Order: sequence, then structure tokens, then C-alpha cells
Amino acid sequence: MTELTIAKALNAGLRRAMEHDSRVVLMGEDIGRLGGVFRITDGLQKDFGEHRVIDSPLAESAIVGAAVGLAMRGYRPVVEIQFDGFVYPAFDQIVSQVAKTLRRSEGAVRMPVVIRIPYGGGIGAVEHHSESPEAYFVHTAGLRVLTPSDPGAAYRTIQQAIACDDPVVYLEPKRRYWDKGEVDLAADVRSGDPWCSRLLREGTDVTVACYGPMVRTCLEAASAADVSVEVIDLQSLSPLDLDPVAASVERTGHLVVVHEASKTGGLGAEVAARITERCFYSLEAPVLRVTGYDVPYPASRLEEHFLPDLDRVLDAVDRSLAW
Repeated sequence: MTELTIAKALNAGLRRAMEHDSRVVLMGEDIGRLGGVFRITDGLQKDFGEHRVIDSPLAESAIVGAAVGLAMRGYRPVVEIQFDGFVYPAFDQIVSQVAKTLRRSEGAVRMPVVIRIPYGGGIGAVEHHSESPEAYFVHTAGLRVLTPSDPGAAYRTIQQAIACDDPVVYLEPKRRYWDKGEVDLAADVRSGDPWCSRLLREGTDVTVACYGPMVRTCLEAASAADVSVEVIDLQSLSPLDLDPVAASVERTGHLVVVHEASKTGGLGAEVAARITERCFYSLEAPVLRVTGYDVPYPASRLEEHFLPDLDRVLDAVDRSLAW
């Protein structure tokens, strides 16, 4: 086992995928010589060449559009959207072409495209650099959506996403890039199943379901709580694996869902609806959500008031138990 940051684990995962399959091609703004703004692709152009790690123009629609053509020609493109708020110029390509080509071609044309997007706040960035657009992609049939929460998961799931024949929107929690954890660099993880939730902490009183940047926050809240809190990392946002959540709720009777994105129409609403349908007679309180507020992401001086924190998670746990 090797201790790495999430950023280094992603770099190692990309490197291994490129070593394994010569059809894997990386594209994005400043990902080559610079190694990306977060240095996720650092050193890859030097080792694999400019024909496989391509510095693209500043045009997200062109980046994703080129990836569609490459996928049609048998390549496995991995594109980087430099920041979450920059993905919208490519939204038409993603939802109209990437998501629908397989079905439109009646299965004749696969679309093994991975779209890497650093997302979420907490780094003191300027406008359009701290958004959480996951609900748009989860709502779009034909896309798979993954988000790792620790270095081990990042190393595994980036390779599994690249090996997948379906398009994957791969959301990287940017404020967790520098979190460290153990990674098994010797493991062959390509054939594993990333489309599942992970039980990270066992508990008996309340279930907390979360993903991406909120996983660490929820684990810290569970450690600080006066009650026994079970923490589940959803990891795969589409398809959603709610079997572990349902099994947990059947034991605890309480569920709190936590994410950074705004509340209305967020993934927490989908989790709450499905668990209420499946576990109605087990629930002892309504499913509660701890989320960002229904406002545009604020200026960096105010973002700590927008982002769910340990106190807000603990307050929801207390409210659920007091119902």
C-alpha cells in the first residue's frame, strides 16, 4: 500500500490506463505541458507524447465534440473540463450526442468517453469555479456518473470508468484533491464494479448517505456525534445503488442525505423519494436533507456559510432522532 493524495492517485490511475490500452487519449485545456491546473495529468505528456495527451483550444464544446469523433473511431478519450462551471458550453454535446449515440445507433456505436470535471467549492475560487452540476447529468439518461471520495476510490474508479463502454461523467471533488490515503498500486482494478455504494462506517441510530466532498465531512460528524451514525458513500450517482442504504435504514429507522449542491431538484430528493418508497414502514422520521442553499454559489468570502458543515450534519441527525 502506498499513501497518496487523491490528485496523485488519479494521476497514477490515468497512467496505468494509458499503459494498458494504447487507445486511451487525454484531451483538455493546459493538461499537457502544464499538467492541468490541479496537476492531475502532470508528467503524462512527457511520457506518452503529444499525440496521446493533447493540449486543446479553450473550447469545451470542441473538446467534447472531438471526443465523440474519437470514440466513433475506436479510441477511448478522456477529456478534462478545467472547472465545473466551464462544462455548460459543452452541455449540448454531452446530453445530445455523448448520452444518446448508443441508443440512436441501436447499439452499433459505443461511446466510451470519460468526462473529468473537478467540482464543488471550498477552495476560495472566483465565480464559475465552485459549482455542483451533478443533477443535470444524473437526470440525463445514457450517462453514468461517478464521484470518488478518497485516494483508493479515485485510483480504482478512474480506471474502471475508462474501461467502461458507456460514457461516464467523472466528478472529482476538488477541495479533497490533497487528502491522503492508502492506495494499492499493484491491484488490477479495471474489471471491478464501481457502480455501488460503500459502507464506510457502521452505526445503529442514524444512516447518513453522502458522496464526493461531503464524505469526509460526514465521517467527521459521525465521529463527533453522541449517537451511533452509519455513513454510506453513494459513489455511483447514476446508476444509484441504494440497496446498502435501504438495508441500513431498515436497521436505523433514520436517514439524512448530504450534498453540496442546492436542495431543489438535487440528488438528495431522489434518494429520499426512493428510500421512502422502499422503507416506508421502517422509517421513524422523514428523510432529511443537508445541502447547499437555493442561491447561486456565493463569493469565496461567504462560501463557508453556503457549504454543509459538521454542525449542520449533526443538527440534522439530532432533528431526525427527535422527530
